[in-house]
Amino acid sequence: MSFVAGIDIGSRSTKVVLLDESSRICATALVRTKPDFPAVAQEALAVALAQAGGSRQDVKYIATTGLGRYNIPFRDLQITEITCAARGAAFLFPNTKCVLDVGGQSTRAIKLREKGRVKEFKQNDKCAAGSGGFLERAAHYLEIPVEDLGQLSLAANDPQNISSVCAVLAESEIINHVSSGAKIENIIRGIHNSLASRSKGLLSRVGLEPEVTFVGGVARQSGMVQALQETLGVPVNVSESPDTVVALGAALLAWQRYQKLQGSPAQPAAANSSRDAATALRN
Repeated sequence: MSFVAGIDIGSRSTKVVLLDESSRICATALVRTKPDFPAVAQEALAVALAQAGGSRQDVKYIATTGLGRYNIPFRDLQITEITCAARGAAFLFPNTKCVLDVGGQSTRAIKLREKGRVKEFKQNDKCAAGSGGFLERAAHYLEIPVEDLGQLSLAANDPQNISSVCAVLAESEIINHVSSGAKIENIIRGIHNSLASRSKGLLSRVGLEPEVTFVGGVARQSGMVQALQETLGVPVNVSESPDTVVALGAALLAWQRYQKLQGSPAQPAAANSSRDAATALRN
């Protein structure tokens, strides 16, 4: 038994995806990112290997991506998050034309060409109001677990306007809405609508075109997905495990590089149906 691994060291969490010799997804892992990037990468890799029933010696090639990709001494290859997000999204949803990746510190809009290759991208990393980190701070202020934001947002009947593009001013707007007695669910939906509007702006700059695939941990929030679909006016693809799609892309590129080194220019098979796309990262 042998594997290749994709490791995504993000600002909030570190993700690992393992592929076997036939490019089948064998295991995934997600752990909280800590200051010691090599140690947290080893921890996440160990969790994934335990799921797959393998050992460290079974891992033949490792590609890293994300904030800490340069800090992993045992990597064989480092790749940008943009390239990995594109490749992972296209593997799960082969008709993807645009990818939206909302991370803890930044939001990226990516336009694809054939085979999941990047044609163009735009990134917003200048202000936290356009990233998942802002949702975490809003949840903290509202005293609500982040994982509850999605369902609460779906219950909104009068979304409140959050118009500021600055995180500090946006937080002031939230405080004002709370002080005026607005319902929490309406405030949350306003936050989701605001993030969706910023995301549409980025996607428009690269050339918005369906299918759109939404990746990153924020895509787990059902209210955010609904807000994005309504704002874009097109359906949005979301996998069962959107926060590991970038790690999946790294694993796929690791698999291709390892096959090439072994003298086999094989291509990984894409997920062939919506059911595959929904379950590939869960199984």
